Amino acid sequence: MNLSNFAESLSELIMQAGLTPSDFAKSIGCGKGTVSRYLSEQKIPAVDLLIRMADFFECSTDYLLGRETEKYHRVFVKPCPTFQQRLPMLCKELKISKYRLQKQTGIAESAIYDWQKGKSSPRLENIIKIADTFNCSVDFVLGRSKL
Repeated sequence: MNLSNFAESLSELIMQAGLTPSDFAKSIGCGKGTVSRYLSEQKIPAVDLLIRMADFFECSTDYLLGRETEKYHRVFVKPCPTFQQRLPMLCKELKISKYRLQKQTGIAESAIYDWQKGKSSPRLENIIKIADTFNCSVDFVLGRSKL
């Protein structure tokens, strides 16, 4: 993941909305220090916070991450399904097994098992890895949009 692309997109969106980073942080329910670390390329967001940001700006998570260059106004699935709910649908839509998901992405089998059982949720890096491996959007992997 390219932190500078994310920081640049986020900075532009905050500025276009006429907000300060502090105002934006309040709007999405996080601390201003968190937003400051995103803008200074020190931290990547958790998946749930990335979704809240994209919903706030009415853009795709892919646009926020710098994976898309155009900010299209789209309607996304709300609320986003949990990854435990999304995983079987994702495998069905991509026509892959969980085993193939693990082999092709290099994500640990134990991590996929934990997602399946709802013991944990994937980090953003793993969501991006799935999107890259299967040539689809982050929003699709998250269940926010169709393929």
